[in-house]
Formats: sequence, structure tokens, C-alpha cells
Amino acid sequence: MNSRIRQIVEQMSQLENELNVALEEQQSRLRYSVDGKRVVFEQTLKEAHQRVRLGVFRWFLTVRPQNYLTMPVIYGASIALVLFDLSVSLYQALCFPIYGIPKVKRGDYIVYDHQHLAYLNIIEKAHCLYCSYAVGMVAYTQEIIARTEQYFCPIKHARKLRSMHSRYERFLDYGDGDEFLRKLEEFRAELAEERRQTNTSD
Repeated sequence: MNSRIRQIVEQMSQLENELNVALEEQQSRLRYSVDGKRVVFEQTLKEAHQRVRLGVFRWFLTVRPQNYLTMPVIYGASIALVLFDLSVSLYQALCFPIYGIPKVKRGDYIVYDHQHLAYLNIIEKAHCLYCSYAVGMVAYTQEIIARTEQYFCPIKHARKLRSMHSRYERFLDYGDGDEFLRKLEEFRAELAEERRQTNTSD
């Protein structure tokens, strides 16, 4: 990675840190705290949320007709999502120890916390539960694949990608074949070290 790209990656990391600080400030402004897996709102805010919540019957009356029509398609996809989740999780459980790759923690990507929002009724919470699973599962899967790519083929594409996983920027430039095998082993050694550090912290 040349110095200019390294500098940009460092700036991105700094911006990410600033974003986390801003999110913490917003959390304070919205008057809630996170206690383990629980989200606790101030009582006055919780009561305000309850006042704006739609009852189930009224909610059914406000749903757009096209949402009812597409609901079987949306929820039908859950079967494919669960099967994909099972296959990817099985792959990680069986293969990552063999490769020496640190396992991806589901809880870092699949988060369920919308049930603490008092302004959502039970149906809205069910929808949020499904979306949280689907989006989180895709992010969890992307990280498993990113670590696999780092192990087998840490090479960028010739074309610019619209969206990249967290490890992509550090990969080898397309067409940079000098000492590819040596560099590949360095990437694998990084994964092994990451696994050792993860095991130590656990």
C-alpha cells in the first residue's frame, strides 16, 4: 500500500472515531443508556414514546395496500436467509480453525434492540426483529467472506467497487504480482496473529 493510500485509510479511521463520538453524544441527547444488552430510556421519554405509539388495529388501517401484497415475498425470503446463515456458520465453525482464521462473533453484527422502543407496537417490533436479523446476518456473512478472501486471495479488483468490506483497502493492488506468494503468507500470518489476540482476550 503506497503512502497516499495509507494516509487516506488513516483519515477514514479517524473519521470513524469521530462518528462514534458523535453517536455517543446523540445517545446522551436522546436520554438513554446501554446496560449490557438492555437499552434504558429516561422514564419521561419512555412515557412520551408510549403516547405516540399506534395501536395494532389503527396500524392495520394505515398500512399501504402494496405492503400487504409484498409481505409474503419479504417473509418468504427468511427461509433462504436461515439456510444461508446455517451454511456460512457451519463453514466458519469447520474451516476457520483449520486455516487459523479468527472466528467472527455473531453478536458483533446481529443486534436486537428495537424491542426497547416504546413507540413501536408489537407488529412493528416483529418487522424490526426480522430486518435486524437480515441486515446483521448479511454483515456477519460479509466479514466471514472478507477473512476468507484475505486468506486465499487478498487482491483488489481492476474496477472500483461501490461498496467494499472492512479489509479490502489493505489488499494487494490488481496486477501487483511481485512476490505475491510472500505477501499472501504475510496476510495469513496477520490472520493467525489476530486469532491469537482474540483467544487471549477471551
